[in-house]
Amino acid sequence: MSLADQILEIGQKARRASRALAILPATTKNAVLEGMADALVERTPAILEANARDIAGAEAHGLSKAAIDRLRLTEARLAAMANDIRDVAKLDDPAGQVITEWTRPNGLRIAKVRAPIGVIGIIYESRPNVTSDAAVLCIKTGNAVILRGGSESFHSNQAIADALQAGGASRGLPADSVQLIPTTDREAVRLMAEMDKYLDLIVPRGGQSLIETVVSHARMPVIKHYHGVCHVYVDDRADLRMAENIVLNAKAQRPGVCNSLETLLVHRDIAEGFLSLAASDFIQAGLAIHADEAGFEILSRLDYPSLHRATEANWTTEYLDLIMSLRVVENLDEAIEHIERYGSHHSDAIVTKDADTAERFLNQVDSATVYWNASTRFTDGGQFGFGAEIGISTDKLHARGPMGLEELTTYKYQIRGEGQIRE
Repeated sequence: MSLADQILEIGQKARRASRALAILPATTKNAVLEGMADALVERTPAILEANARDIAGAEAHGLSKAAIDRLRLTEARLAAMANDIRDVAKLDDPAGQVITEWTRPNGLRIAKVRAPIGVIGIIYESRPNVTSDAAVLCIKTGNAVILRGGSESFHSNQAIADALQAGGASRGLPADSVQLIPTTDREAVRLMAEMDKYLDLIVPRGGQSLIETVVSHARMPVIKHYHGVCHVYVDDRADLRMAENIVLNAKAQRPGVCNSLETLLVHRDIAEGFLSLAASDFIQAGLAIHADEAGFEILSRLDYPSLHRATEANWTTEYLDLIMSLRVVENLDEAIEHIERYGSHHSDAIVTKDADTAERFLNQVDSATVYWNASTRFTDGGQFGFGAEIGISTDKLHARGPMGLEELTTYKYQIRGEGQIRE
């Protein structure tokens, strides 16, 4: 069977599964999720064995430590994935919820009701936990899902997807509700994007080339999980110790994820004091810094070891590593201008004690998530109370920011009458 025919068959199976899922009671879907969580725990040895094969391949291909960390699974991480599934099971099911309803003068009763989207395709790279998050959120909302993970995590993704489908099936999950594209052939991405007869929505999560490939070929709506060039702006009214803690957390707590800090902006009036305070901790964390002229001069005087002069390219770089860009700015307006010019509309933060300045930042920075005195690392479905996430949308329609359950539904109007006809 050709790859095109194989992808088409996967789509046909998913469409059949979506019709069965759409009428599955919430109690059954929750039982299915519990079965999925149980299967992840029971199959931990097999999943870790598959992951070890992927890790070995990644190391052989020279992937960075941060990239390998994104890829690596452990017993603790698998247990956390299972707990996330159980948390999603406890959440209210949005499918079937009445958003609003009213009665017309002619007696027609109109209700706007949340409904499953149908079949959702997720194309992603590196992180095998996305296999679980995407599948679980789709099933909870009554959607069938077709997954296409990255080649570097192929064996891990397959093992996880098999566990989820098997565990769910034991509790009533329709066949083919969770399917993984069984090839690393990049042609599969194009074939998925063109399969609008069976795929209702496609969500690419990854680098710019993947996003552009999907968008250029897609015949169905696309919600982009784009790269994260995230900023923290330290204002002249900031608590400098708080700012240091936020910057270290945003950059170094887990640098290989999309909500980690990539560019630090510091007000000129406190740049010397802040960088003098933070430099030793930055060094201890192993941060390399690409700084503008003002930042370079300050850090040079402090004998900062991993220091480079920033180029134009640094301002748009998503490092996903212990590397950070630094720019000293004159004021809030210059900070906002920099974010709007170079950012990716993902997650940006201000540290300040001035409420008016903070409100201007929150309202003027056009990003999916904007923070005042908090780390960008909180841009996450679990941290937002969504249980898990399908991705972080940097679009404006129909979802923005962490995509949880509600974002995986559409709506329809249900109208109930008693024989009314239009005159």
